[in-house]
Amino acid sequence: MTTAHTILAVALALVFLPLGLAKIAAVPFMRQAAAHLDMSPGFYRIIGTLEVAAAAGLLLGLAAAPLGVAAAAGLAVLMGAAAVVHLRHGDPPVRALPAAVLALMAVAYAATA
Repeated sequence: MTTAHTILAVALALVFLPLGLAKIAAVPFMRQAAAHLDMSPGFYRIIGTLEVAAAAGLLLGLAAAPLGVAAAAGLAVLMGAAAVVHLRHGDPPVRALPAAVLALMAVAYAATA
């Protein structure tokens, strides 16, 4: 396990744990984001649950590499889909950029395993 691997795992977990919990709790900002993308709050809660699970998997992956790689792969797919949803919704590319960057970070994590 490399330092880069550990840093990526912790950084991704620090991003996705609070965002996922906010989606699960359906805080007003997340309800607005869901409405903007024409998603129901229930579906957004599912996305939040996946984000929290991915954050946990990345951290557990520091002890069991295959679990971390699986979590990173799922996160990369989820964030790739998020970027596509933003673009299809007509958002400017800059709105899709964070999801694309996070997808690349997840791929980098998996590559350092």
